[in-house]
Amino acid sequence: MVQGRSLSSISRRRFLQSSGAVLGATALGSSFLAACAGTGGGGNASLPTLQQWYHQYGETGTHEAVLRYAKSFKQANVNVSWIAGTGNAYPDKVRAALLGSNPPDVFELPTISVSQVKAGQLEPLDDIIADVKSDFLSADLAPFTVDGHVYGIKMISDPTFIYYRKSLFQQAGIAQVPQTVDELIDAAKKLTTSDRKGIYLGPDGGESALYQIAGWAAGGDFISSDNKVAFNTDRMAAAYGKIHELNASGGVLPDAPTFWWDPSAFTQGLAAMQWCGLWAMPGITKALGDDFGIFPWPALDSQSQPATVNGGWAEMVAAKGKNVAVAKELVKSLWVGSIATQIDWNVGYGFHVPPRASIAQQTTKLQSSPASDAVNILNKYGHATPIYCCLLYT
Repeated sequence: MVQGRSLSSISRRRFLQSSGAVLGATALGSSFLAACAGTGGGGNASLPTLQQWYHQYGETGTHEAVLRYAKSFKQANVNVSWIAGTGNAYPDKVRAALLGSNPPDVFELPTISVSQVKAGQLEPLDDIIADVKSDFLSADLAPFTVDGHVYGIKMISDPTFIYYRKSLFQQAGIAQVPQTVDELIDAAKKLTTSDRKGIYLGPDGGESALYQIAGWAAGGDFISSDNKVAFNTDRMAAAYGKIHELNASGGVLPDAPTFWWDPSAFTQGLAAMQWCGLWAMPGITKALGDDFGIFPWPALDSQSQPATVNGGWAEMVAAKGKNVAVAKELVKSLWVGSIATQIDWNVGYGFHVPPRASIAQQTTKLQSSPASDAVNILNKYGHATPIYCCLLYT
């Protein structure tokens, strides 16, 4: 953990608080609220009852959607709890519940821990994902896999990348998007004027946005396949040096009223480029029309490739729940069996990529550029931090 945040979920947890892409904007301080229960299956007394937890999504319509999904499940009555709060409020509540004798049967998290698996808190889901496992990217499976067993099935995928104004690139004489970090630094300087900076990476200069991605774009990783430290290399060091060089170039907007996950600095013309995510694309389109494009964080040099993060949330089953078999059937019905549900959940309210590749290909809203570019970036350059990596930061 880095200051209490896992490598695979730091950005996710923080940017989705403000973007409305996942975590809602309603803060309740240190208190928790489990509210708005809904039952599925018509409240049939002869059926088992499942407790299903979601954190508070910010997009309008998401709460109604999960209640509708619950009601459509005919093998059990499904009580949905919509857990309000920001930051670690929801994950902490789940972790505490898993330690008790009455955990939620079904719940979502952005990642899992090895300790949860070793403690027998999570039910393996290999049997329900087996037929479609090859339809998921490896980066969709890594954060939820321990010793070869899958404990979570991905619900949404959220790639991040650099948005840029096409017209400003043209005015600055930049013929193509940067392919290396040196080219990005050069572009940021060319795009900087007296009233506009070249790029915005957040008020911390990209520390929270890029600390994993820069390493991947250098061709490195943080832990090896045999779970040994792998980030202590010259190339990884050079990648972070380039972020410093970019910030020292004069082409970076040092601060803005919003963090990097909110596109306001970009749409308001404070910067010609901004690091942000797919969730912001509908708002950017509304503000700028077709005068923007996207590209991944550039490679360190010709020896490596660009990179992005494959983040998002997955659904899991408590191993100590009262109705484990039925709970697994609920997860299977939503995130394995129902194409309509997976498309609806990803693009019906916000803007995400369905984790199953075949379903992403069927999602009409993702079939034209620049949304299709985002899917290609995710598929080609997306990474996820293996859960063992978190042990290095505990």
